[in-house]
Amino acid sequence: MLTKLHIQNYAIIDEIEIDFSNRLNIITGETGAGKSILIGALGLVLGDRADTSTLLNADKKCFVEGLFIVGGNAEIQQFLQDQELETGDELVIRREIAASGKSRAFINDTPASLQQLRQVASLLVDLHQQFDTLEVAESDFQRKVLDALANNAELLKEYGGQYRKWQLAKKELEQLRQQKANFNKELDYFQFLHGELEEISLKENELEELEAELKLLSNAEGIKTSLEKVCFDLKESEQPMVQHLKVLINQLNAYTAYHSTLPPIVQRLQSVQIELHDAADEIEALNDAIQFDVQRVETINERLAAGYRLLKKHNVLTTAQLLGIKAQLQEKLQAVLHVDAAIEAKEKETVLLLQKTGALAKKISDNRKEQAAPFGVKVTGLLLQVGMPNAVLKVSVSDAELDIYGKDDIEFLFDGNRSGRFEPVRKVASGGELSRLMLCIKSLVAERIDLPTMIFDEIDTGISGEAAKQVGVIMKSLSLKRQVICITHQPQIAGKGDAHFFVYKQIKGDAIKTNIRLLSQDERITAIAQMLSGERPTAAALENAREMVMN
Repeated sequence: MLTKLHIQNYAIIDEIEIDFSNRLNIITGETGAGKSILIGALGLVLGDRADTSTLLNADKKCFVEGLFIVGGNAEIQQFLQDQELETGDELVIRREIAASGKSRAFINDTPASLQQLRQVASLLVDLHQQFDTLEVAESDFQRKVLDALANNAELLKEYGGQYRKWQLAKKELEQLRQQKANFNKELDYFQFLHGELEEISLKENELEELEAELKLLSNAEGIKTSLEKVCFDLKESEQPMVQHLKVLINQLNAYTAYHSTLPPIVQRLQSVQIELHDAADEIEALNDAIQFDVQRVETINERLAAGYRLLKKHNVLTTAQLLGIKAQLQEKLQAVLHVDAAIEAKEKETVLLLQKTGALAKKISDNRKEQAAPFGVKVTGLLLQVGMPNAVLKVSVSDAELDIYGKDDIEFLFDGNRSGRFEPVRKVASGGELSRLMLCIKSLVAERIDLPTMIFDEIDTGISGEAAKQVGVIMKSLSLKRQVICITHQPQIAGKGDAHFFVYKQIKGDAIKTNIRLLSQDERITAIAQMLSGERPTAAALENAREMVMN
């Protein structure tokens, strides 16, 4: 709900502030007084493009601010959260235009883009002007109207969840089919690579161990020569180290009783002698084990050559990495075997989800079709009341491909002359007819759709008398559920207002300025009487105006 509109330095407005009622707000004034200027200023808040020619004083910035109450509107709160804007019961939209032409927009004091302004404004204000492309012509609105009348909200929620599951299953099925197609292209190559690794049949760390063994075999002769010399010096020379050390121990052992430090030294020498003896035995055994085997060297070289070729081919460095690649290839080959089974299972799941989705879509469609004809009759009856006696509305609900909203194409068809030729509402040229049509439609669904503030800018053009009175009655009824702002020249409509604002021009200094004020009860009667009979209303006009206001 728009509670306050503050305008500074716009067109011929110096500064005005309007506090709107939450019901039916009427704005009247002489032609040229500036009523359309108010709508233009409001358009800036709604995201219209700025123009420096609208600045009253070129040295000052233009300022337009709208204060909205949005506490109970979940859709607006969600938008603010999604855009990371401050949430709350109040929403302030401000637009500033500098003398340079630079425009800035703010939502709750946070800088915002024009796109953000337009998005949030579409949730806040529904503006109807002559010859606008009105929301009534849009398929989304037409669907929402029919669903509101059919009480489809819970069904649509359930259907939406089911539809998304079906879409996800379809996407996964397509991915599996694409995966199979890719597998089929690469299957032979994967099998070839895996076959190479399977044929060589490497063991863990095998290449590293073979490299170490080859180094040993390549140096076997030098190693054996060294081992033999060490073993000879320790055990078999003319004075073998082990035997010589034993003699030395015996010499010292004869005197251990005479000096306390000798026994530990002898014990240490005995340990060394035992270690040397054991080392000599192990060196001898190692020497016997090392043999230069030409055939083994050739075998290792061949195996390493095959291994190195695979390392280079797969751009890796170790046996472990090669074995990892082999495991990956094995998984891919297994996946090829399993993908057909996965596709079959996903196809069954997709068919089942489609059946459930289609069943819910049919329920929604049946509900819509049940409401279509009665709704058309009700709207046609209201159109008769608002001065369109030859107008007929018919709702077409036809089958379409499943989408997030069901399986229907919904079209409001209009015949303005009872010609029997119905055309989509979007092709109807008359802005006045469209505005009154929208008024009739929204009055029927106001309790079921969370409608924004509705602003009607002179939709009463071309009507008077009883038709104008009925437009006022419908607006009054609509305003019991939603805020309505109406700019009108019709006294029958003005008399229905909860708040009546009068737009006028006044001279300030050497300039003419537009101003606006809220009329008192007596001022309302006078203003409406002037709309009925002219600048100097007759007593009869005043009495008529009083009756309109009181009733």
